[in-house]
Parts: sequence; C-alpha cells; structure tokens
Amino acid sequence: MIAGKIGASSSSASSAPGFRTGDERLIKLSESAGRKVSSLLGKQGRPQGVLRVAVVGGGCSGLQYKMDLQDQPQNRDILVESAGVRVVVDPKSALYVTGSELDYVDALTEGGFKVKNPNAATSCSCGESFSA
Repeated sequence: MIAGKIGASSSSASSAPGFRTGDERLIKLSESAGRKVSSLLGKQGRPQGVLRVAVVGGGCSGLQYKMDLQDQPQNRDILVESAGVRVVVDPKSALYVTGSELDYVDALTEGGFKVKNPNAATSCSCGESFSA
C-alpha cells in the first residue's frame, strides 16, 4: 500500500517541472558569452541544452566557479534565459552569484570566461576563485 502511494506521487511529480524560472537579476551573460556557449552546445550536439553555473568550495580564495553544459535543468534549479542561452543555477549557488555577469574574452592571454560578481569580497589573481 505504501509503495503504491510512493509510485503515484513520484509519477505526478515527474510530470511537473522541478525547476523554477528566474531572470537576469540572478545571472546575466554578455553577447560574447552567449555566442560562445551556443557554439559549444551546438558542437556537443545539444542545441537545447543548458549552461550550469555553480559555486563550489576550493580555489585559492575559498570558493570557485564551476561551469558545465548539460541537457536540461535539474530538480530545484533556477532557470534564466540570457543572451539566447538557458542558464541554470542551483539554489545554494544562487546565494553567491546573484547579480553576476558572465563574459567571454577571446584572447591568447587571459582569455576565456570571466565572472563579474558584485558579491565577491576578494578575488585571487587567477580570477577563478573568490571569497564572499
């Protein structure tokens, strides 16, 4: 009897999306970053995929950014559409990235993705970690 109730609740939960929608006040991509992410998603054969932006412990300042391309949002994610790209952030990371802008610089030295984060109290010289 209990198994029947669990099965029924999980099937109804799977029919509804487990993520919510946010806006660019959470995270915003520059046009350059949007073009690069779209290109990478296309090369991976997932044009409808998402860019996951997360904050994890580590790096020389205590926290670092982690970015990954995925097929779709996961349960509890916050989905933001910016510069033609779907970006997902988990609720815990959202506390650290709110108001951030992700840019992409195409250069031989110091090129790549750059995060401008107003919540970062300090950043290290590599630009990939921060403290809040």
